[in-house]
Amino acid sequence: MKKYYIKTICLIIILSFVVGTGICRGGYDYIDITHPFLRKIPIAIPVFKKIYSGDVAERLSKTASDLLSETLEFTGYFKILDRKAFLVDMGTVTSLANANFHNWTSIGAELLVTGGVLIEGNQVEMELRLYDTFKEKLLVGKRYKGLIKDQRKIVRRFCSEIVFILTGDKGFFNSEIAFVSKSSGNKEIYICEFDGYNPRRVTHTKSITLSPAWSSDGKWLAYTSYAKGKPDLYLEHLSQKRGAVISKKGINITPAWVPNKFALAATLSFSGDPEIYLLTGTGKVINRLTNNRGIDLSPTWSPDGKRMAFVSKRSGTPQIYIKNIASGAVGRLTFQGRYNTQPSWSPKGDKVAYAGMGNGQNNIFLIGIDGQGTIQLTHDQGDNEAPSWSPDGSLIVFSSTREGPSRIYVMTAYGTDQRRLLTLLGEQTEPDWSPRMGNN
Repeated sequence: MKKYYIKTICLIIILSFVVGTGICRGGYDYIDITHPFLRKIPIAIPVFKKIYSGDVAERLSKTASDLLSETLEFTGYFKILDRKAFLVDMGTVTSLANANFHNWTSIGAELLVTGGVLIEGNQVEMELRLYDTFKEKLLVGKRYKGLIKDQRKIVRRFCSEIVFILTGDKGFFNSEIAFVSKSSGNKEIYICEFDGYNPRRVTHTKSITLSPAWSSDGKWLAYTSYAKGKPDLYLEHLSQKRGAVISKKGINITPAWVPNKFALAATLSFSGDPEIYLLTGTGKVINRLTNNRGIDLSPTWSPDGKRMAFVSKRSGTPQIYIKNIASGAVGRLTFQGRYNTQPSWSPKGDKVAYAGMGNGQNNIFLIGIDGQGTIQLTHDQGDNEAPSWSPDGSLIVFSSTREGPSRIYVMTAYGTDQRRLLTLLGEQTEPDWSPRMGNN
């Protein structure tokens, strides 16, 4: 690798190539993400080949291939095959382009990822390829370069390419999750990457901070804080450290940004009754969205911003309703159970996830926006609350007390593969999954 290839400290793609696969856009035949009993595809991911010897190349070829395995496994789409069963050592293969597919089909691998790692100074170049072993075809190949510390970005970008070629969707690999944690002794907002990596504290209110909500461009975070002694809304631009505070008389709670607009809905009680209002991103009231006796709160928007689901006690117990913003028509969505809260509208627009109480426990449910097809996703494992969808609609993050203190968990949209996302001091609650960030 010549030095003039590496002129930037930023991660960039320097070459990409896709060859015939038998797949056409809109006709993906590998993974049916709408199927509730998804068969996981067996995939082999051998340790990447190091182009030159050396301790750094040795470590990086192993850590990068391990990271790719972990990242793909996180999706719930793949069964990662044990490397002990492999019949060939890719480190001894002279060319990544010459794969003996029989060596992989014979151990049950339907897909194969190969990689090569080249290091020069603090720079790394990776060539990564995905093969269909039965069709004996290259599905996607990419070559990336960047700093050695960029390996996580490189791997995630290639995972996004893999998921896109197999499903038609880029996935969630460049997204983050905001949540509430008591690690500092107070309830503060934290953010971690989609897989729980790199958790960091965002707020320092030394008070109670609740209900983080991402704007649809991922640049703003809204939340409620008691920093001034009562629940006020804070709107914060995460990188520029600017924003606004909504501190009207009474409560200012449960923010939800309007898709693709610098506006949000939130519950305010300055008029006496807690109602949902539409606000600008600077905190000015645009109009009132609900007008009914009893508290209305927890708005969540349809992906097109034309409808809003919310919680209301207008029928006597907390239930979820949907309002058509243009017509003003409101209809009740949930009838099963007497206590249904915390709705989250799916990115695909067809379902709402929510927390419902029954037999003294909270569990996560799904319901179609037509009120049909209610499905319970969690069962008999503590209290499960605050569902929030991944940006591609394939996963749901939520909080649960199944292991004692409340922690953040993730599962597929069908309730399978439930696992803890991370463990910090104190309790973690109220996760909110960001949209995709960056160019992917």
